[in-house]
Amino acid sequence: MSSELAGPGALTRMPESFVRAMGRVAYIWGWPMVSMINRRTALTSVPEPGLRGGVLPNAPVGRVCMMTDYIPAGQRFVACTNQDVLYGFGFGSLDEQPAVFQIPDFGDRFWVAAAWDHRTDSFAEMGKQYGTKPGFYAVVGPNWKGELPAGITGSFRSSTALAAFCPRVFIEDTPEDRAKVMELLPYVTIYPLDQFDGTMKTEDWANVPTFPVPGEATEGEIRWVDPAHFFDQLPEVLATVPPLPGEEALYGQFRRLLAAAEASPEVKKTLVDVAHETEREAITPLLRWEFNGPAAGNNWFSPTNNSAFGTDYLTRTAIARSNMFENTPRETKYLFTDTDIDGAPLDGTHTYTVHFPAGELPPVNGFFSLTLYNEHHFYYENDLGRYSLGTKNPDLVHGTDGSLTLYVGNTPPPDTPPANWLPAPTTAFSLYIRAYWPQPPILDTTWTPPRVERTN
Repeated sequence: MSSELAGPGALTRMPESFVRAMGRVAYIWGWPMVSMINRRTALTSVPEPGLRGGVLPNAPVGRVCMMTDYIPAGQRFVACTNQDVLYGFGFGSLDEQPAVFQIPDFGDRFWVAAAWDHRTDSFAEMGKQYGTKPGFYAVVGPNWKGELPAGITGSFRSSTALAAFCPRVFIEDTPEDRAKVMELLPYVTIYPLDQFDGTMKTEDWANVPTFPVPGEATEGEIRWVDPAHFFDQLPEVLATVPPLPGEEALYGQFRRLLAAAEASPEVKKTLVDVAHETEREAITPLLRWEFNGPAAGNNWFSPTNNSAFGTDYLTRTAIARSNMFENTPRETKYLFTDTDIDGAPLDGTHTYTVHFPAGELPPVNGFFSLTLYNEHHFYYENDLGRYSLGTKNPDLVHGTDGSLTLYVGNTPPPDTPPANWLPAPTTAFSLYIRAYWPQPPILDTTWTPPRVERTN
């Protein structure tokens, strides 16, 4: 093939090296947004709110489906789910039709209702930490020109028409708390603005239909970005996601690259090759937590700008690859590690302790948890059905000095309090701390996460 690849008539010829370099940048930059397009397409292709495979909430555009239990093991739609909250999920097309978040009175219970734009930045502030009052909250698109009706409590505007929704409601792992949450849950819903009539609607979330899971099951997350078609989908991103200040030139370069590919089969083939290479060499490594944020102490890592990425393309894409749909730091602080205190990879052929000294539990106003994920960032299925430990577990055994030691391994070490054991596979795994509604010490990094120490 020629070392120079021809573009359309008015375009300067592009050396293959330039196509490869710019194509790689475009792939890394656009990966989260192409992922959003494909998730929306797949997760809204149902006639009514329901559960895919009986495990993951799906809903038509503009709606949400709420779960009545923790997300179980086995689903491969979304990596790094948790066993702390009841999830809801949905997508909106907010220029065509705003959506209404219906918020009941949660009392003292922790809850948060997130909404992300096409870039995966959070744009709505609804939750206990914001002092949000019960009512009806509209989320609208950047080009929506309508007038909100009387009775709407507040509104938030997205920078893009495409948006994702995720209400979360904390639940303790006890029959008593489950019963209390079930009284609230029917009033938690999202629906299109044209269905708003000023009254609190109810949904029977315990009896939604089940829809089949398309495609074959895999060990890892569903492949939401296909390198073979990435550059066919990138034009939709450029057309519907406005550039951030300073990105105009970048958009221009990407459009020239796509124009050259449209005019030249050689350029198009090169871009497809680049997409496959970049997926393998640049995107796949982002599953490792060390690329998802700066060091947080004791070999843990933590993003400081989750869901508010700006032009931090590395962190945006790393989180989209490893842990899509994080809350903002003010809502949730995330800390994760693939290694122990000595830097050795976590491996279930060994056992570990995670020790919180007295007074050193994650400083939160909401709750915290420690979750274990397998090498693909999904639950390790075990006979106990136990994937995390934390605030939701009132039976954890603390030391006489108030400290807390959690034990991690494929089998519990001798003399381990059964409630403090977190089962692990016999292969590689990672650990993940969630701190909902974090206090200043965890936000300003003066709090240090616990040591993970190998015990055998």
